Amino acid sequence: MSILNQKTINHQIEFKGITLHKGRFANMRIIPSPPNTGIVFKRTDLKKNNIIEANCFNVKDAVLCTTLKNEAGVCVSTVEHLMAAFFGLGVDNALVEVDQDEVPIMDGSSKNFVEAISKTGLKKYEVPIKIIKILNKVEVAYDEKYISIEPSKTSLEIDFEIKFKNPLIGTQRNVISVYENDLSDIFNSRTFCLYEDIEKLKKQNLAQGGSLDNAIVVKNKNILNSEKLRNEKEFVNHKILDCMGDLFLSGYKIIGKVTCTQGGHKLTNQLLRNLFKDDKNFTIFELKEKMIPNSFVNKKALKSIA
Repeated sequence: MSILNQKTINHQIEFKGITLHKGRFANMRIIPSPPNTGIVFKRTDLKKNNIIEANCFNVKDAVLCTTLKNEAGVCVSTVEHLMAAFFGLGVDNALVEVDQDEVPIMDGSSKNFVEAISKTGLKKYEVPIKIIKILNKVEVAYDEKYISIEPSKTSLEIDFEIKFKNPLIGTQRNVISVYENDLSDIFNSRTFCLYEDIEKLKKQNLAQGGSLDNAIVVKNKNILNSEKLRNEKEFVNHKILDCMGDLFLSGYKIIGKVTCTQGGHKLTNQLLRNLFKDDKNFTIFELKEKMIPNSFVNKKALKSIA
């Protein structure tokens, strides 16, 4: 069976924990799904209109997290870290049941999701994966924020830069190939905030469940967490993690090059929307193993879930 066929998880996985923004306790289950169903969220606390498909056109809000909404107005938020785990490990299809309007934040990264999926392993189907290949460059810019996607031969490259006035964070940049590089540092990188922003977030009814257990808090030149940085570029690597999760809302794997500076959820979502405005910007095809080099498949990730 081809490693380039569609995959789901082998067995149901359960998670529970606090949600980042609402500060509520959430139970979540990931359930295996058949091919061509994609990633679907189900609000189990609701009796009807509780299915929300994970796609970029269902993004209702993208301030500090990605929130999906169905036609009935039912939402699920903070989906990006889970979506990044699915993308990086090659989970094409899954049903995600959650009893709150937000995915549990766990430790603020994708680490717990990746470990659980790797432990249960993946089930492969006799159905080829589908690929979006970028044909034309698409750009989005707001003030100093910029993102673009352009053609690439066989990979998805993400070139991301952040610029903070804070002296500890400063300017950071990293470039990764989603299908070729070891993504451990990306998966393990936690969300972060500045200490001086916490009160403002709380007044906006955001980060109600935030703590040193699920976010890096930076005060001047100091990290307040007992666990310091997990990797040298953890700040920009978390932004790459978010970008990966938001890009998977395209519904498929992507062959292209993404370049971003000072971007976030909103910018990435607008990029996908602009991309899909014109059919000349992309093509979608089923990936046969003979069509493309095996460098497309992240072998390090495959080994971890074998």
